[in-house]
Amino acid sequence: MHDYAYDSTADTLKHSLRVGELMGQPITELVQRSVHHDLSKTEDPELAVYNEFVPRLKASTFGSDEHTGFVAAMGEGLAHHYSANRHHAEHFVSGVTGMTLVDLIEMLADWKAATEREADGDLARSLEIQQQRYGIDDQLAQILANTAAWFGWLPPGPGQPLCGVKGRAPDGTQLVCDRPAGPHRDHVDGRSGGGQLSWVDGQVATAGEWPLAGELPAQSHEETEPVRGTAPDAS
Repeated sequence: MHDYAYDSTADTLKHSLRVGELMGQPITELVQRSVHHDLSKTEDPELAVYNEFVPRLKASTFGSDEHTGFVAAMGEGLAHHYSANRHHAEHFVSGVTGMTLVDLIEMLADWKAATEREADGDLARSLEIQQQRYGIDDQLAQILANTAAWFGWLPPGPGQPLCGVKGRAPDGTQLVCDRPAGPHRDHVDGRSGGGQLSWVDGQVATAGEWPLAGELPAQSHEETEPVRGTAPDAS
């Protein structure tokens, strides 16, 4: 054992606690945003406009002339939405430049969820369109894409290794995590598109209307070799 005149452990632990304290501020705001996202749409002047246009937007292709025309026609309702919600670049005079990291995270999640409501939604294509639309520089565009890929919202890039951890859905379907490889314990199987399955080590997967993981016995990732597209007996 080394005999140091100064032991940095206490200072390191103090620093670690302080960093955690500071990180708690944006985490708290993110949690608050997650439960209040887009609630302004549930009241007028936004509600009537969204009632009229959401079905049309769902049926159109994002970035197309038709889709752009629908957005332009939303008028006062959309303007009110932008003014009430910081996760839109239109909320700020300076656009994306005026946003915080919390705003950007909510914006990216919003873009991802929007693609899941469209018949031909594609987050990768959406990111390209939005970069041009808002004048996002290449560095920030790459950070947004990296974040989306990290959480399994985008497929890994060419040659990028996959996580590969095995799981099992509540209906018995065997799964493979197709997130990029990395030091994480939360896993996703993106084959189900908008209803992708997610799980953490030692749990069965959860998604949509399925029961919570705690309602079913957890299955070991190492039980069987997963075969995509099969639904073996979960017992």
